[in-house]
Amino acid sequence: MANPVPLYKIKRVKHAPPGTSPGAINIPEGALKPVINGFYFDQQSFTEKKLTDVKSIRSQLEAFPGSVHWFDIKGLGDKLFLEELADSFGIHRLQVEDVINVYQRPKAEEYQDYLFLISRVMYEKPDVLMNDQLSLFLGENYLISIQDKYEDRMDPVRDRIRYGKGFVRKHGADYLAYALMDTALDNYFPLLEKIGERLDDLEDELIANPTRDSMNKILQIKRELIVIRRSIWSERDKVNDIIRSNFPVIRDTTKIFFRDSYDHCIQILDLVESYKEVTASLMDVYMSSVSNRLNQVMKVLTIISTIFIPLTFIVGVYGMNFAHTDPDTGEKLPLNMPELYSPHGYVIIMAIMAAIVVLQVIFFVKKGWLTK
Repeated sequence: MANPVPLYKIKRVKHAPPGTSPGAINIPEGALKPVINGFYFDQQSFTEKKLTDVKSIRSQLEAFPGSVHWFDIKGLGDKLFLEELADSFGIHRLQVEDVINVYQRPKAEEYQDYLFLISRVMYEKPDVLMNDQLSLFLGENYLISIQDKYEDRMDPVRDRIRYGKGFVRKHGADYLAYALMDTALDNYFPLLEKIGERLDDLEDELIANPTRDSMNKILQIKRELIVIRRSIWSERDKVNDIIRSNFPVIRDTTKIFFRDSYDHCIQILDLVESYKEVTASLMDVYMSSVSNRLNQVMKVLTIISTIFIPLTFIVGVYGMNFAHTDPDTGEKLPLNMPELYSPHGYVIIMAIMAAIVVLQVIFFVKKGWLTK
């Protein structure tokens, strides 16, 4: 029987081939063509429009110097576009390489007049634990976000900009960067809630009917927690670096909000550590349950063997067939089996054996050995 498919599979990400030149832009196979959405806004107004290339990005930035600009780029399938973007905004090629190789640890790097930020966005899809990368380039009045997929989890931030909710349109680009990173953090909570529910269900399943599939589920959850912990640990270090460092593009008023993100990181880490302990305890429960089931089976087999031991002894004794009379001389052999030729010997022996079985069963029941 084939093993059932686990609830989540952790998506593997391929890295660049060994020996690749640092800063080389190697577009991954199957990468999507870039789609650019431009947002520029202030407290009173907001505009959203589609952009086509780096020239249109620069035109929007120069036409509205007093606004906050968000260039939302999805797709990495155009090498020329990425090179022009890097040249236009003075982005280092090593950072472009980090954007393309979409499994990088969360970090914050200051370079010239901008700040390069990476966050991990984790969420669930059917049978897959998604672990996407959000790359941000934060300038004085602009934010460039780059993702490799068209779908993302940042719609709540876009809606707050469109409808003027919250503080996004009242603050600068640094607050917008915080809002995106905080939204990425918020996605960990429903993911961990689902893991908590799965652990509760597994606990009940292990107590009622532990199976190999149960053990596979425990190991799968443990792997997921390791991936989440590795990501959120780096995220915590990144947020702490932002709070404690003096990055010119992040104002002190925005650092207050990053402190809240730091608290979120601590909460997520606490949940991950707690769930890791639960998975370890569930593995112990599984081993104990399996051992207990084995003991129950062995107890039943032992009881069955114990019942048949005296019966086997009786049958073995009367199977020796020592005759009571010598067939050649007709001499009586008094020490041999006188009941061998008894007309009711078979019935009597069967009755005795049945009585022994009944007495043993009564004894086992009184001792509680036949109860679960």
